[in-house]
Amino acid sequence: MDSLNPKSTRPSNTNLGLEEFLSKKSLYYDKIDLERMPKAWDSIKERIKLPKIIHIVGTNGKGSTGRFLAHYLYKCSFNIGHYSSPHILRFNERIWLNGNDVSDETLEKAHKELSKLLNTKYLETLSYFEYTTLLGMVIFQKCEYLVLEAGLGGEFDATSVFENILTLVTTIGMDHTSFLGESISEIATTKLKAVQQRAIISKQLYQEVYEVADRLSLNWSRAEEFISDGESLEIERIVSALNLPKVFEKNLILAVAALKEIGFDEIDFDRFLDIKLFGRAQKIAPNITIDVGHNPLAAKALAKHFEGGKVTLIYNSFSDKEYATVLEILKPIIEEVEIIKIDNHRAVDPVALEATLQKLGIKYHYFSTKGITEFKNYLVFGSFSVVESFIDRYFS
Repeated sequence: MDSLNPKSTRPSNTNLGLEEFLSKKSLYYDKIDLERMPKAWDSIKERIKLPKIIHIVGTNGKGSTGRFLAHYLYKCSFNIGHYSSPHILRFNERIWLNGNDVSDETLEKAHKELSKLLNTKYLETLSYFEYTTLLGMVIFQKCEYLVLEAGLGGEFDATSVFENILTLVTTIGMDHTSFLGESISEIATTKLKAVQQRAIISKQLYQEVYEVADRLSLNWSRAEEFISDGESLEIERIVSALNLPKVFEKNLILAVAALKEIGFDEIDFDRFLDIKLFGRAQKIAPNITIDVGHNPLAAKALAKHFEGGKVTLIYNSFSDKEYATVLEILKPIIEEVEIIKIDNHRAVDPVALEATLQKLGIKYHYFSTKGITEFKNYLVFGSFSVVESFIDRYFS
């Protein structure tokens, strides 16, 4: 099942296969119905058995934190699922089950089952992400643990309707301001209101996040409180061995804190060494790194990672992202920018992007696979769509 490109029309035939069914759903809405997902889940929850859920919210690091945690539980022989979004190349990436992306066959079987459970109204009106989230719940029923990554939200996210045993909070920064809030305090409030039982909060850049946690009277702890000095050294060793930016240490600390919270007294750090973090500071060639980050926090991590060197940045952005700030942060490591075209209606106007690059004094031209050479270091960055476009063209 290849990467899906949802359109705006609603499904007219609930007997469609999953790919065609989702292709008729909108991925983005100008106005979100906050009651639809809770009501849909309430209508079927008695017929779906949930595993123990560890919910992950935050701005940056949800995917890697979740995979660190899910991978370790899998290596310890637990039946484990990991739900994340969006995907890069194949829809199947969103639903990870015991070490592998879910199969097409399992997806289709779950789709048929869910189509029978939901009434026609919900089949027609649920968004792409809402339906996909419920689809995951059908698939994850036999799991002992489910690592459940929120989408862009918190309190009103589709993933927040399910009962969980623990919430992990990754770094919170400015992103999706039109939906989440226009200040760190507002964004943190939206995200932290998703906490149900107990929360572990990763080391934050902004004190306001901790203040919001206290104001909401959450039962919470700082992730670093779980980690001994010796374990800190082990975490540094693992992140270095995986050739990840140093900021990933925070994500691994959060995952280890979660493991301790659910009962792991001793951590075998070598179990992390064979983890695969697709699209997270991943080298796909000796001189090509891909990263699905798209905001200033991710840019700062990469600027630090490549500090002292220069890269050719293969880049594009959505118009609602802080692309000018991102490029300014990355400027010290940029030799030149190659603008790669992305097939997405949210893509920034090329004229606006060019004007920004000119203002910053950054050399640029448009990307072509013919121009790739082994004598340059490349960083492919900007969004999932940028990485997807690059991989499709690079490997074609």
